[in-house]
Amino acid sequence: MRNNRDLKRQALKDRLIAAAEALIHENGLRGLKARDITAKAGCALGALYNAVEDLDELVTLVNSRSLARLGQALHDAVPAHATPQQTMHALAQGYVQFALDNTNLWSAIFNHRPANGAEIPEWHQQEYAVLIQEIIIPLSQMRPDLASDPLRLRAQTLFASVHGVVQLSIHGRYVGTPPDALADEVAALVDAMTRGIHLIQANEG
Repeated sequence: MRNNRDLKRQALKDRLIAAAEALIHENGLRGLKARDITAKAGCALGALYNAVEDLDELVTLVNSRSLARLGQALHDAVPAHATPQQTMHALAQGYVQFALDNTNLWSAIFNHRPANGAEIPEWHQQEYAVLIQEIIIPLSQMRPDLASDPLRLRAQTLFASVHGVVQLSIHGRYVGTPPDALADEVAALVDAMTRGIHLIQANEG
């Protein structure tokens, strides 16, 4: 059973995560400062380091929450009894919507780099699987011939294709799709990818 000290430390940690999450949502990762986080959380600056090791750990905890929310959003985007193709489209649109609604938090998932070349913790690296696990289900129905490892690799490639279009659009790169056309262009990309899957099956059948 946890004692009062542990409970207070966890409560402080939760407040700091919520404060960091709010600041990242508002302003992004750039310029995120421990002093601003503790002020928003209503605690002393030194209290941050009683709850977490450093600012990188706090950002990692925020990204962990964002990944969980994104995974849930993708799961919820798929209607019941959807075909594999409909599922692919629903997942892509769910991803687009999450990125547009939570742009700074979404960007932090991919842009956070721990200081001094430190590695992202293994437990957090494993959480990134949420980005492809929903794709694997419909893809396995469309490509039952693929073994587990090639199936996962193909799902990663499909995710990277959609993610790249979304990232270029949101960050305003020169070749990026205008945000107001993003949903339609992603839908066209998914159409092209799923048609390609059917052609591969036909040729290999």
